[in-house]
Amino acid sequence: MSANERYILPVPDDWRQQLAIGWLWLGVSALLASGVFSVLLVLSRTPYSEHFFPWIDFFHTALVVHVDLSVLVWFLAFSGVLWSLNSTPKFRLLGWSGLVAAIAGTIIIMLSPFTGDGNPLMSNYIPVLENTAFTVGMTGFVIGIILLLARSMTAINRVGQYISAEGALRFGLNATMVSALIALLAFAWSYLAIPDSYMGKAYYELLFWGGGHILQFTYTLLMLVGWLWLASASDVRLPISPRVVLVLFAFGLFAVFLAPLIYYSYAVTSSEHIKLFTWLMRYGGSLASLPLSLAILYGLFSSDAAADEHKPLRAALLSSIILFGLGGLIGFFIHGSNVTIPAHYHGSIVGVTLALMGITYELLPRLGYATPARRIASIQPWLYGGGQVLHVSGLLWSGGYGVQRKVAGAEQGLEGTEQIAAMGLMGLGGLISIIGGLLFIYVVLRVLFGQKMTTNN
Repeated sequence: MSANERYILPVPDDWRQQLAIGWLWLGVSALLASGVFSVLLVLSRTPYSEHFFPWIDFFHTALVVHVDLSVLVWFLAFSGVLWSLNSTPKFRLLGWSGLVAAIAGTIIIMLSPFTGDGNPLMSNYIPVLENTAFTVGMTGFVIGIILLLARSMTAINRVGQYISAEGALRFGLNATMVSALIALLAFAWSYLAIPDSYMGKAYYELLFWGGGHILQFTYTLLMLVGWLWLASASDVRLPISPRVVLVLFAFGLFAVFLAPLIYYSYAVTSSEHIKLFTWLMRYGGSLASLPLSLAILYGLFSSDAAADEHKPLRAALLSSIILFGLGGLIGFFIHGSNVTIPAHYHGSIVGVTLALMGITYELLPRLGYATPARRIASIQPWLYGGGQVLHVSGLLWSGGYGVQRKVAGAEQGLEGTEQIAAMGLMGLGGLISIIGGLLFIYVVLRVLFGQKMTTNN
């Protein structure tokens, strides 16, 4: 495979490499902290073990921090990794300032449940705790992301007139920046447009609805970058050209530009505003992901067997495509407010996470660290992804019986054997997935702390 056919960015040998490492540390640390909360979350919803967690308010508080760390912080921090590698060496102070602000904000978010009453509000996309520490922490993190985005968009590398694979990948990363910027503008628009009479959960639901949907496009575009990167790094030859890939990224970004039209046409508080963003995500999210996933799957199954050094990357790539596809398919079965919604969401989000985990394995040696333990790294995506398949299946099964989302213990209303079995499957899958997630943390932190890894571990 020639250089022009490889969807891989070079790693700069200046301060941008250290900046990327800093964002990687932040993302992995957020995953580790979210894993601690996820253990308590799964146990608090698993039949019989939930009796050890009678405080429902604790369940919601833990859920808020878990979601924000494992989705918002992890994904945007990893965006910082790739955006830093994609940039020119301009505006050094701005780059480091963004990282410092994001780290400080994340630490405060982690500590916020222990500063007093959590007052959790389970708003979609970005749940919140109504306490001062959480507000300060989230504000600091958002400032860090704004600074990161400002530097990344003013220090962009050229895509080039001749569209190479590297140029198409840079275009994809530029598309994630544009999507993230529109998401921030959507949050600001909602903030200015919501009447003062709205308070509590209703207020945050409207505040994060439009921008939250746009963030999902950002994450999806980031995942597509990851798929291409993993395919090239594991010697998968794709049946499409870089020019076609660039067009697919443009399709993936197209739906994002419809967001301002929705804001302009309908009030933030209107039912039309809510419905249009739901439809935008449901039908616009597959414009690029479906054809690209089919092309990659064709390349995967028509390629030679993976070499040992490529097995972790292909495991992450294939499991990511499976989970994201499963989550997208479940989205068409959502009716009402039950656990079918988190089944869809977990499948899609874990699909993104698996792609980023694979990129982490590929990047570590090129960032100056040892190669991650290949045997463990090859098993980890299947363990994490397989657990999530069981977890999502249990939620989907339970949703058919009307089990409500975002509740725990007796509030779940598990009356029949089928409901208990379904949520038991959810709990088993969740625990397996937690083990897989913690295994990723173990492998990566062992490398980051400088222990030499051997290829036969």
